[in-house]
Amino acid sequence: MSARILILTNSPLCRNPRVLKEATALGAAGHIVTVLGIRNHLPSVPIDRELVANAPFTHAYVDMLGHDAPLPRRFLVWLRRLQHRLAREFSHRLGLQSAASLGPARALLKATRARPADLLIVHNEIPHWVGAQLLAEGRRVAADIEDWHSEDLLPHERTGRPLALLRASERTLLHRAAYVTTTSQALAGALHTRYGGRRPEVITNSFPLQPTPLVRPAAAPAFFWFSQTTGPGRGLELFLAAWSRTSRPSRLVLLGEARSGYARRLLDSLPAHFRSRVEFLPLVPPDALPGLIARHDIGLALEQSFIVNRDLTITNKILQYLNAGLAVVASDTAGQREVLSQSPEAGLLVALHETTALAAQLDTLLADPEALARRRLAARRLAETRYSWEREAPHLLTLVAQALKHPST
Repeated sequence: MSARILILTNSPLCRNPRVLKEATALGAAGHIVTVLGIRNHLPSVPIDRELVANAPFTHAYVDMLGHDAPLPRRFLVWLRRLQHRLAREFSHRLGLQSAASLGPARALLKATRARPADLLIVHNEIPHWVGAQLLAEGRRVAADIEDWHSEDLLPHERTGRPLALLRASERTLLHRAAYVTTTSQALAGALHTRYGGRRPEVITNSFPLQPTPLVRPAAAPAFFWFSQTTGPGRGLELFLAAWSRTSRPSRLVLLGEARSGYARRLLDSLPAHFRSRVEFLPLVPPDALPGLIARHDIGLALEQSFIVNRDLTITNKILQYLNAGLAVVASDTAGQREVLSQSPEAGLLVALHETTALAAQLDTLLADPEALARRRLAARRLAETRYSWEREAPHLLTLVAQALKHPST
């Protein structure tokens, strides 16, 4: 039976593949789906417009840019930004817990109230807060906890964040939402231990299987890493410290929107003869990313285990690498152990801080092209047998069907 489903997200669609896959699957299944997001990243606007041109869902947003709006609307956007800045400052200096310090929470709540739906699915931290408010109003709400927001980020980035408010929203959703999903068994168990309530269902960050990639010999194998933002706290500095000690030829390709001066700092940390082996690539549209990844040989999943969320989750990276048939070098986190325990030959679990040992592991990997090819084949087999969206989408559709049968609170 067709239902009206409203999906909330913080992010542009091109920066939130989990929402894009969910909306596409639900729309293709016959539901009337709208994604309501926050327009806050100007380069993403034309990419999102192209993504939704032929999509089985519609896309709306709370505007935080105002660049192409009439003057009254631009003034409203300016007021929203000012409120956000002031709320962050008050949270940082006075410890005031306000959803406004996360962004346009009240604007998103108002926009959501104006859109009737049979089921509301909330992703990311602002929508989690909105979902908690609407549960109290009797709306039927489901939640996806892709990231454990109250346990994320580097210590200095957590300063001024409304952690008590985030935890209250998380607790409410786990106890009262129609269902909750997350990305790994490790994260599902930790959330349930912390908050009780319903143990989250696991829907991984898998992607639709791309065509079988070619495994070709490479004179200088290429390591590949990607993220929306290239910056500190992502394990790159630790990897480079080890990579710069390797003796076997290899290249390093980094894709992402680099923070100011960060690319230069990374290059300056390397010996001169390594710098020419590093290539920085800009972000590409989501549909171009799988093919680009497949041109490389070894995918880097360098999550930092001292950040609780990064230790427990299974990110897009490692599953994109498996799909593209790349051998994986993964930091030893709970989430990545969960993946590679199912096929140890698909990659290496490494201790990023043990520079000498890591350099030796990398050299061993680079020294044997046949062994590297076997790892790449094992990685692709793991995507085919376990980590593909074709295997996850039916679980999502079942959860939604069950939620729609139950009365709202």
